[in-house]
Amino acid sequence: MFLPSPAGRAGDRPRELFPRTRAERVALARQQFFDEGVRPSGLVGEAVLQSWMRCSRTHSDSRRVIAFDAVTPSRLHATLGRSRELLEAARGELQNMESSLAGTDARVLLTDAHGVIVHTTHHPMAAAQPVMRQTARVGVNIAESMVGTTAPGIVACTGHAATVNGAEHYFDVLHEMHCAAAPIRDVHGRLAAVLDVSMEGRPFSFGAAQLVATFAATIENRLLVTQSRGRLLLRFQASPALLGTPLEALAGIDGDGNVAWLNGAAERLIGQLADDTPPTALRIFGMDLAALLRMTRSEAPQPIRLASGLGVWLQAALQASDGVDFRHAVGLAGTGAAATRIAGAPNPAPPSQDEDAPAAQGDSSLSGHSRKLIEDTLDACGGNISQAARQLRVSRGTLYRRLKHWQQEAPPP
Repeated sequence: MFLPSPAGRAGDRPRELFPRTRAERVALARQQFFDEGVRPSGLVGEAVLQSWMRCSRTHSDSRRVIAFDAVTPSRLHATLGRSRELLEAARGELQNMESSLAGTDARVLLTDAHGVIVHTTHHPMAAAQPVMRQTARVGVNIAESMVGTTAPGIVACTGHAATVNGAEHYFDVLHEMHCAAAPIRDVHGRLAAVLDVSMEGRPFSFGAAQLVATFAATIENRLLVTQSRGRLLLRFQASPALLGTPLEALAGIDGDGNVAWLNGAAERLIGQLADDTPPTALRIFGMDLAALLRMTRSEAPQPIRLASGLGVWLQAALQASDGVDFRHAVGLAGTGAAATRIAGAPNPAPPSQDEDAPAAQGDSSLSGHSRKLIEDTLDACGGNISQAARQLRVSRGTLYRRLKHWQQEAPPP
């Protein structure tokens, strides 16, 4: 401990009673925890301390050499298969993150929810980074149960962002490492992945925790949008300038008008959803499903007031349908695949004369197409009528009228 030297010894300089630097605090914490069995409260963060306690039940010797072995080929193949959707959603942001960090010695790691690395930066300084050379490989399991206290290990255990520096790592072999990590969740609120940035040999010279949190939020938002096919997607924030940024709030509305999920920014605006009874859109947004569907007619954000009284700017859009039917919300009826695909769309405004003019022969052209071809084209276009009209070489208004005609001919449900 940092205690005064015994009195009466000439020339002795009293030792500091309290540690002054981070390194001194961590050294004292390790002495108390590992050598004296004392809980070093206040010397290291609670998340690190809790990790040390979990690790001490699994790893008896913090000084032993640990192996950074990859999982078996069959497990890696299965892991990468399960992570395909995640990696697709993350690809662009991982490239942006690595480009941003190119002037540093930092490396980017992405693990699945179980700690297996599914993406890592190929760094030119790898030869000068002996620990990273062993750990930063696709397939290596860096879960807390395998390599002790690390930032991604803490995130995987707690679901909360974490930073671990130097000797805060449980094993001595990792004391040259510095890492910051943040969680990425899926539409079910479960941990889907952990994004980490790590350096070896020296501390971060930039705000690593903020950087990784920003990119993790962006990847999470992209993953949520990807996983929300067949749902009404709402983007909202108190300022319209925040839409399309990592700070935008997102919500998924299902075919029953319930709020199926919220991202982190939405939870901070609204509050977490109850696990037992999903709240309705009316209860949260002050608008029922039909009113929200009508908002999809405008691409520009619209000002609304949430049921809580908070004013926000909101954009609504239907994701490509996977069988979720919104017809009951807007009074549409129809049969066949095409009717199901357009069921989520609000009743369109009547097309203008100008819109139909360029396709004067469109009616005769369309009449030559079978209903099945039209339905199949809509299926292939994910219900996007504009895209389907271009594919069929007719105007959007002409296709709208044909679909509306089929809906009117359909028997009442």
